[in-house]
Amino acid sequence: QERLVESGGGLVRAGGSLTLSCSTSGSFFSLASMGWFRQAPGGQRELVAIISTGGSTRYADAVKGRFTISRDNAKKTVYLQMNRLTVEDTAVYYCNTGDLGGKPWGQGTQVTVSS
Repeated sequence: QERLVESGGGLVRAGGSLTLSCSTSGSFFSLASMGWFRQAPGGQRELVAIISTGGSTRYADAVKGRFTISRDNAKKTVYLQMNRLTVEDTAVYYCNTGDLGGKPWGQGTQVTVSS
């Protein structure tokens, strides 16, 4: 069964850091680009960062230079290191495959940044 389980969110002050993890099950991980997405209250889900199977990365302009995506194929896990967080980063964060998300969405992990 293919599952995505996000963790690591929480409440942090502006300027702080968090590291999110997304563990997966199933056989797709090593064959797929993996992305982190977020959805703020009242907003649409947006792609934040993506990492290819070969390790190439791409970031949304809003997080470039502050967030770092990485992956561990042996653990079937993708990470998102988030530094210098701002209140605009407050959202539910999800992981999924590719740019649009090709697997059933997980429950996400809430990130709340206070001013």
